[in-house]
Amino acid sequence: MLHEQLTEIILMSQQTLLQELNSRIDYYSNRTDYPLRRILIGYRAYAKLMLCASFSDEVINSAIDPNKRKYKKLKIKVTKDDDQLELE
Repeated sequence: MLHEQLTEIILMSQQTLLQELNSRIDYYSNRTDYPLRRILIGYRAYAKLMLCASFSDEVINSAIDPNKRKYKKLKIKVTKDDDQLELE
């Protein structure tokens, strides 16, 4: 019972993180003239996002080389900061 509740909480936090990332990308794409080049993601946030099927499928299928992977056509840069989530 407790294990199921913890699993549900973890899945909710992953989905929330993915929703936040998507909303930031949409916001900056639609409301600014500044073209986005890349996403800066902390290593822990990246690990959480990779547990989301929609995110991981797109990232893994974007390139064979892990250093050239993209999400929504934006380069991904994994950083040392735990939960960083920024757009450049």
